[in-house]
Amino acid sequence: MAEAKIQETGDAAGLAALISRAAGQTGDGAKDLPPIDRWNPPFCGDIDMEIRADGTWFYIGTPIGRQPLVRLFSTVLRKEEDGKTYLVTPVEKVGIRVADAPFIAVEMNVGVRDGLQMLTFRTNVGDVVEAGPEHPLRFVIHGDNNELKPYLHVRGRLEALVSRAVMYDLVELGKEAEIDGVAMFAVRSGGTLFSIMPAAELETLSK
Repeated sequence: MAEAKIQETGDAAGLAALISRAAGQTGDGAKDLPPIDRWNPPFCGDIDMEIRADGTWFYIGTPIGRQPLVRLFSTVLRKEEDGKTYLVTPVEKVGIRVADAPFIAVEMNVGVRDGLQMLTFRTNVGDVVEAGPEHPLRFVIHGDNNELKPYLHVRGRLEALVSRAVMYDLVELGKEAEIDGVAMFAVRSGGTLFSIMPAAELETLSK
């Protein structure tokens, strides 16, 4: 029954079945995303589910090995203004932990449309996203080692961290461009220029 509480489910398959019934989806993860932005269920607490930095999903300390289950969970994720991420159904929402970004961009295709370079990414949960005005790229310099971490907007407030292998291919496409009077190292997709970092900073890091 849809009214059954998510947090009472003791295994990932049972949890997926509850979400599937509540959201009116099939258990293998329907291609059409459910309208979770229109659902306003009560908050029913947190569950022991975590998305780790490498994109692996854990439930009660155990990796969720079945990709169809992970895909199903990913379709009912919502990040809210409080910065927390929830699994949402029409009848309830529960909090989960996300170490970094909920998704990982694991593949990139470089194409041309109407004379414009288009960067299309595939995530580890099967989303295909074209970088552009509606799905911007952002770049963060992280940690003491000045690690470059690109993020791609997927939907809502959810982002995908671009994997290290894909990041190298992405950075190779970068070129110097002037943005607001500042020389920037940037990459272009869908007619939009996305700043990676100031060109002077790139030169410093390269030394």
